Amino acid sequence: MATSIHPPHGKPNGQITRHSPAGPAEPEPIPSAPLQESTAIIQVIERAALNPQVDIDKMERLLQMQERVLDRQALMAYSAAMAAMQTELPSIAERGKTNTGHYATLEDIVDTVRPIMKKHGFAVSFRIQTQERGIQVTGVLMHKDGHREETSMLLPADTSGSKNAVQAFGSSTSYGKRYVLCALLNITTRGQDDDGHAAAPVKRVTPFQAGQLKQLIAACPPTTQEWFVGKYGEAEQVPRSDFDKLRASLTKRALPTHQRH
Repeated sequence: MATSIHPPHGKPNGQITRHSPAGPAEPEPIPSAPLQESTAIIQVIERAALNPQVDIDKMERLLQMQERVLDRQALMAYSAAMAAMQTELPSIAERGKTNTGHYATLEDIVDTVRPIMKKHGFAVSFRIQTQERGIQVTGVLMHKDGHREETSMLLPADTSGSKNAVQAFGSSTSYGKRYVLCALLNITTRGQDDDGHAAAPVKRVTPFQAGQLKQLIAACPPTTQEWFVGKYGEAEQVPRSDFDKLRASLTKRALPTHQRH
């Protein structure tokens, strides 16, 4: 049976009306502007390919134009999906524990975000590279339409607690994955439920102690400086309980004056 398509007289923008004897008229969406743009470029490329007078340089420019359009479409799809996903990502409970505090474990983060990422068409992968200055962890957040974003973190090997070389590598890798994933997804973490009793505020170092730490950090190798920034951010943010141990550690790592330049 024949089906006719009539112009959308009096219909909302973005719709055409399909009439069929088998049922009532149904609106059909008109392709979006980016899709129309991509289709138009493809048609131009097809016609140019059939024209023997079109030179190679022109074909390459057309292909580059199509690539830019596709990249822009992928970025738009990535941004829209990320905005939608952000509203569903919860704050992760900090159930891991160290001598200096609590943290959200990699397992808890992954188990929480994986189904939400899948729903919105995202996946994540990691690249681990061993460098002279430490271990570089790179996270790559990919969207199903082709766009991807990545961020990296350079860490020294975590030798705390008398770890061997393999354990130090694994500890730094896990640490890097946690922070890189949280950075890519803008994830926040929170302390576990304390039955309504707020935790006591952490006492920070005094301005004088912060000044001492800054002098020591400036004398340390770049890997130590990057580790400090990754762990504390600024000298003023160091908990007072960490000061003595940290000062002793930085003093051991500080380079002699003649080796600093």
